Amino acid sequence: MPQRVNQPIGAHVPVVSGLATGGLRYAEQVGAEAVQVFVGNPRGWALSPGLPREDRTLRGHVERTRLPVFVHAPYLVNVGSPDRETRRRSVAALRHALRRGYEIGARGVVVHTGSAVLPDRYRLAMRQVRDSLLPLLDGIPDDGPDLLLEPMAGQGQMLCARVQDLGPYLEVLDRHPRVGVCLDTCHAFAAGHDLTAPGGVRAVLETLEDWVGAGRLKLVHANDSGDVCGSCRDRHTNIGRGHIGERPFAELFGHPVTEGVPVIVETPGKAGPHRRDIELLKCLRR
Repeated sequence: MPQRVNQPIGAHVPVVSGLATGGLRYAEQVGAEAVQVFVGNPRGWALSPGLPREDRTLRGHVERTRLPVFVHAPYLVNVGSPDRETRRRSVAALRHALRRGYEIGARGVVVHTGSAVLPDRYRLAMRQVRDSLLPLLDGIPDDGPDLLLEPMAGQGQMLCARVQDLGPYLEVLDRHPRVGVCLDTCHAFAAGHDLTAPGGVRAVLETLEDWVGAGRLKLVHANDSGDVCGSCRDRHTNIGRGHIGERPFAELFGHPVTEGVPVIVETPGKAGPHRRDIELLKCLRR
């Protein structure tokens, strides 16, 4: 594996051949210093038990190399939904992701912060967030993964889009010590944070820290945007080929709020484009 660095850069890796067999091979192929995985169908509710041999192999590799590993929860998860069955399945999916994250030695489980779905449901949806997530957070073992909240691009009735929205979200969770944040650059840009403006990256990072507190940022999803700032459209594109461009990513690496925070690309394409994105980000890191 690559030499350990202060701000490891990696990718969301495919695991069709197994979390360890496929995931680690892909990581090596693209030069990833950190990885993110799904532990089941990202667009379904089925709870995959995993393969014990793959789990042991990956966890052993993590313990030997200190490779940062993250799990992304299914996209369907929405504890703010007005639908009771969706909420029940969302809690079950998150509990499963946290358990699987523990089994493979993951640092965090990323979850989208959800939507109220219908207008005028914000307060009720936030009460559901509290009732759904606090028991899960209390159940995380000391050496288990943190739950990482990922704000969205601002479409519909999203509960978190701009980084300021994380403040009230953390408050309803009593600022639980096992809650962290995953900042997606494409989502932030789409939600109206102009990362391309002079001082734009500094502004969003310092605003984030003001609202969530120091040390809560645990992961960055580095994705360029296929749409303009404020579009509320979640359309990832490859680094330097969208409306964000290269310079803001260099500024991201240079800010103290991101010190030691792993960076994961979720950009289009397979090994070739991902390797180029990672190599470019490594150059910008330097």
